[in-house]
Amino acid sequence: MAGAALNGPGDCEGGTLATPSLTASVLPRWQALLAGAIRSVDELWRVLDLPEAAKPGGQEGAALFPVLVPRGFAALMRRGDMSDPLLRQVLPVAAEGDDVPGFAVDPLHEDAAAVVPGLLHKYQGRALLVTTGACAVHCRYCFRRHFAYDDLPRGRRWWDAAVAAVAADPTLSEVLLSGGDPLTLPDGQLAALVADLAAIPHLTRLRVHSRLPVVLPERVDDSLLTWLTGSRLRPVLVIHANHPQELSPAVLSACRRLREAGVTVLNQAVLLAGINDHADTLTALSESLFAAGVLPYYLHQLDRVAGAAHFSVADARAIALVDEVAARLPGYLVPRLVREEPGGRGKSPLR
Repeated sequence: MAGAALNGPGDCEGGTLATPSLTASVLPRWQALLAGAIRSVDELWRVLDLPEAAKPGGQEGAALFPVLVPRGFAALMRRGDMSDPLLRQVLPVAAEGDDVPGFAVDPLHEDAAAVVPGLLHKYQGRALLVTTGACAVHCRYCFRRHFAYDDLPRGRRWWDAAVAAVAADPTLSEVLLSGGDPLTLPDGQLAALVADLAAIPHLTRLRVHSRLPVVLPERVDDSLLTWLTGSRLRPVLVIHANHPQELSPAVLSACRRLREAGVTVLNQAVLLAGINDHADTLTALSESLFAAGVLPYYLHQLDRVAGAAHFSVADARAIALVDEVAARLPGYLVPRLVREEPGGRGKSPLR
């Protein structure tokens, strides 16, 4: 999930890549860290000591989809290694400009699912609210990398229409907050939105999809836990980790804190060529997630979005990989291999 990033000066702290901050005293720490994220090819190359010969390709890719990488996430990457599995997820390359048959700007036909601007009703019993276009990281395989966030209305006017549409549909029992990434919004805005949703009698669950607990674990703070667990709605947080290298001690601590607060925490990953398309990697990811109280939920086949074809893994190989994982792990640690089809009634299992 990606879109217009937050901007502004701020704390660039993150492992060995930290720099001083002038705003940490007036912003929540996570916002200061996000404000100081890496936002250019030149900076990404300098911070990670990447080969200059690869920079022109990076600039071509970044012209199509901007660079955004939190410094703490970058600190988990191996310097100078273009094959690092975390770097490859955020590394712009010239191949993003290739016109590949079958890869489109709206691979899931989400425009057709809009009830009101920003509210998507694709599946029975639940609706998805695109709360913001902002993200904490720009994953190069993002299926919404071309989403028209600028066309959405802003602020309360947007949410009022969406909440009214949810209230008018008694078939809905769950609302998903998505984006962009909903956790890039201030806690006050999210608390107000959740209070409005909790006032709708037929809703029972609140699901939040976010990459922030993984790429910016400082986001899991007291303020977030207050609104996430403070309503009558049962909270579910779906995080997004693709590789065990992403699960730093800070990430594992954030996940445990969520679980201890009573939040159901699930993980969805995307199968990505050259990143996690190996049974050892997928097995280690499931084991590490479960150690932090997170259940592996979905392993998605890549959504066929324009610019991401180089991440694609053939279905036959994907099925073989999950079969090998299933031979090693108990069933509850084996994520469901799925693909989302345009106009489908739910995720389509491939295994």
